[in-house]
Amino acid sequence: GYYADRWKKMLIANTSPTKAYFDTSDQDPFCMYNYLLDIITWNKSIRRGFIKVKITDYAGNTVESEMNSEASTFQQYKRVKILTGFYQDIEKISKISLTFSTKTLIGPKHKLRILQMNLKSLNNPER
Repeated sequence: GYYADRWKKMLIANTSPTKAYFDTSDQDPFCMYNYLLDIITWNKSIRRGFIKVKITDYAGNTVESEMNSEASTFQQYKRVKILTGFYQDIEKISKISLTFSTKTLIGPKHKLRILQMNLKSLNNPER
């Protein structure tokens, strides 16, 4: 790897196209594929919790995101944008599933009712 303050000199010197990953995973090949999840909910009550995203391609291959370290607040008809990362890239997504968790063991379980959702690849914005 390279120190963050010296990445530009190292990459520009290479004549072939090079990708730099500043958010890395702990699994080989260490790169993360980032997506922006844009959600609008219609719960009347405010919900606070964590979202985990699972995407599946047409061949049945599935990859699950890491759970965000900070809880998001969901209000009725308010847009929430969440950055989520995957260890693998899936080109043609056939299915998206979300898991909502409050991470509390005591108290009632809450559902998050989604009115609209958009998942956009940040590594490949044309998708």
